[in-house]
Amino acid sequence: MSFALQGQSGLDYDPCRYGRSRLLFRGPQRSPEGPYLAFLGGSETYGRFIPAPFPDLLEQQIGLPCLNFGSINAGVDLYLHDAGILDLIGAARLNVIQVMGAQNMSNRFYSVHPRRNDRFLQASPLLMQLFEEVDFTEIHFTRHLLRHLQQVSEERFQKVVAELRSSWVLRMRHLLSQTQGQSILVWLAPEPPGAPSCDLNRDPLFVDFDMLDALRPQLFDIVEVTPSPEAQEWGTAGMAFNEFETCVAQGLMNPRAHEEVAQCLAGAIRPLLAARSGH
Repeated sequence: MSFALQGQSGLDYDPCRYGRSRLLFRGPQRSPEGPYLAFLGGSETYGRFIPAPFPDLLEQQIGLPCLNFGSINAGVDLYLHDAGILDLIGAARLNVIQVMGAQNMSNRFYSVHPRRNDRFLQASPLLMQLFEEVDFTEIHFTRHLLRHLQQVSEERFQKVVAELRSSWVLRMRHLLSQTQGQSILVWLAPEPPGAPSCDLNRDPLFVDFDMLDALRPQLFDIVEVTPSPEAQEWGTAGMAFNEFETCVAQGLMNPRAHEEVAQCLAGAIRPLLAARSGH
């Protein structure tokens, strides 16, 4: 069963800041003074509704501090626009980066909020020209925007998707260049990465196998984790949320899935750490 502990969503996330960053991240705060691993990503990395998210579980298994820089609904822009976090991931012994969707970042067609990346700010003149009949004033979220554009014209919508995909690869290459080549990419989704898809119900949105493959030269590894049948049967068991958050919770990983992610990552990370230690 799901349960509630305290606060609106049932959990005290103990928010904290690191270094020069203006962003609030999930605590308890770890020290970045010695060797540590940095975790970047969206709601799954943050561990929304989860008492012990996979960075915490992995920390117990590998014995190094795991700094959780995950942020709810984060896109790549969140990290590229924060010099303090770029400093911290550049100094990390290893960065574990969740594959984030391509919709939550500014591009030639629209801009998003620099910290709340799922918030649509405004359409560019290029998008207003492409979709002259659309009133953008009542649109506040990126997925709402994309659903509306797809309904108006599938053909023109494809131009927006192509822009998001190419921009995502370029931004990810830029982000990985800041990590000194010390990164693992982790795919967290119900299905493995496959062919291009415009299904707006799939996450990470618009990211396909070829896009991931283009990043391999800058990575130690790409780890794919899909929930086991056992984890899927758990549903929302062990998650802390209130009744108004039920639909959101149903779309996120449960505690059993977080355990599986930690186990998979431990298997990939231990050999890397041992090799770098010379053992």
